[in-house]
Amino acid sequence: MILSRSRLLLSIAIKHLSKRTRQTLVAVAGVAVGVGFFLAVSALMIGSQNDFVETLIDAAPHVIISDELRSPTPQPGRLAYPGAAIRIRGFKQRTEVRGLRSWQEIVRASESVAGAIASPSLSGAVTLRVGGREEPLAVVGVDPAIEARVSTIEEVLVAGRLRNLETTQGGIIIGEELADKLGVGMGDIVGATSARAGTRSLKIVGLFGKGRGGLSAGSGYVLLREAQSLTGQPFVINRIGVKLSDPYAAEAVAASLERRFGYKAESWQERSADFLSLLLTRNVIMYTVVSAILLVASFGIYTVVSNSVMDKRRDIAILRSIGFSEGDLQGVFVAEGIIVAVIGVIAGFLLGAVLLVILGSLEFTIQGKVENLPLDRSPRQFAIAGLASLVSAVIAAWLPARKAARVDPVDILRGAA
Repeated sequence: MILSRSRLLLSIAIKHLSKRTRQTLVAVAGVAVGVGFFLAVSALMIGSQNDFVETLIDAAPHVIISDELRSPTPQPGRLAYPGAAIRIRGFKQRTEVRGLRSWQEIVRASESVAGAIASPSLSGAVTLRVGGREEPLAVVGVDPAIEARVSTIEEVLVAGRLRNLETTQGGIIIGEELADKLGVGMGDIVGATSARAGTRSLKIVGLFGKGRGGLSAGSGYVLLREAQSLTGQPFVINRIGVKLSDPYAAEAVAASLERRFGYKAESWQERSADFLSLLLTRNVIMYTVVSAILLVASFGIYTVVSNSVMDKRRDIAILRSIGFSEGDLQGVFVAEGIIVAVIGVIAGFLLGAVLLVILGSLEFTIQGKVENLPLDRSPRQFAIAGLASLVSAVIAAWLPARKAARVDPVDILRGAA
């Protein structure tokens, strides 16, 4: 009984729409265009965001532990006499070598996390000299076998391999930009001067491209023991990079390691907090704009149902007089809106798919490399567009349907007479 009644109401809604074909097609087209452009814009925006976040995640280790403290250790005098004025006599400043104490234990603790890889390194400052030209360099000493699994250095090299640091005595990897400034290339010898260890000769065994992988033009890589010797800091480690199997667990892992060892542990989210906040703001703006497109499309549905209500006032009175309830009449006109929305959503999906193919075929040359636009083609975007269209269609159709259901059939029939 209920099924047959629903079929009857649906058939009435279809007949109403078929009588106003032109308006129905315009409303369907409006929904289709709204859904199609929603998919195109959201795919472009979310795709570029995902690509940017992946670049942030892969550019450096997910967690970086450095030999810094977020807050200095309180002096014993201040702990003994909090809030008091303290004067210290005979105090002699003690000079200590910077570095991570018990770094082996920190590495073991980091790798105790499932799927984690920890890479110890030493960074320092040297000056490269070739002939009369000098350039500062932030040198990083690494273990090539481990570093290749933690960072993307190997992927951004345009010449040489990371493992060349192990096979070549005094090997160094620098950027193409710095090499151009110094006028050197693969296999050339440069002088490296540090404040503690004097001058040494290094051989260029690798070059990374300009602006690749977030690497600075003023940075270079050497073997870990070479960096310790070059900077005069034997057995010292001042940085540990940790790569996780789940990048989004970086904040929790960093907080745990910092609480345990006291050294500053930064997750990739903390290092990129400003960029992530900008992405959040951009998402709010993007969804506001595309939602406005769907809202405008829903006005077409409102117009179709409103006109149907106005034209079918006599039919409404007859239906009410033969026993149709207010809910039945509301169901008829809401069904009209849903039918228009469903057809429009299906057409919008097809339009969106075509637009995604067109956008995906566009090619751009960035730093000599041909790339396509990053697009998000996940079903999630189709689900959001379809659900938002259906909800707006129900609301747009319910407003005039509610008015139609409250019409007094006696007044309509008397007026018609």
